[in-house]
Amino acid sequence: MGDLATWKKAEAALKEALIEFGKPWEVNEGDGAFYGPKIDITVSDALNRDHQLATLQLDFQLPNRFKLYYSAEGEDGKLERPVMIHRAVLGSVERMLAVLLEHYKGKWPFWLSPRQAIVCPVSHTALPYALHVLDQLYQAGYYVDVDTSDKTIQKKVRQAQMAQYNYILVVGAEEVQNGQVSVRVRDKGDVTVMSMDGLLQHFEDQVEAFH
Repeated sequence: MGDLATWKKAEAALKEALIEFGKPWEVNEGDGAFYGPKIDITVSDALNRDHQLATLQLDFQLPNRFKLYYSAEGEDGKLERPVMIHRAVLGSVERMLAVLLEHYKGKWPFWLSPRQAIVCPVSHTALPYALHVLDQLYQAGYYVDVDTSDKTIQKKVRQAQMAQYNYILVVGAEEVQNGQVSVRVRDKGDVTVMSMDGLLQHFEDQVEAFH
């Protein structure tokens, strides 16, 4: 659709954007949409199969066919033809989730996890402090639960491990007194004692490491 010059103009704009992005890319000849070229994001799953997910398409044609205009900045308010951007950030949501589940084998990374942390009080006397820890983490924007059951701390930790929480935060009398938490990281056996400020900074660092 449209003339060759317009198509080349759209291609040049997309190539310029990809070069500025700075990541590897390649041209897939003949794979554009009928109304213009596009950027497809392809990812590999755990079995090295490629899946096309996100897409971004630059469309000079439909605004022309629908006779769309906008008033440009400036005193004269000249009418200009817009460029339409077709954007699907995830592509198919179901396909994206399937690829992520298979890739991470159900163990979501911290930045994406719906179970980022769980607070496990050793006893009911530590429950108010556990709820305080929950509130601080929740206010900071993290997904956190509290185990309020009567189970032993060993069973609480085991269940949290089976549920694939990224962090298990154990609080007992000593943690309550010192305003700290005992931190267990998923798939690691060591325990680290942290202040709340230190834990919040650690969580922030984990999110920033993804970006």
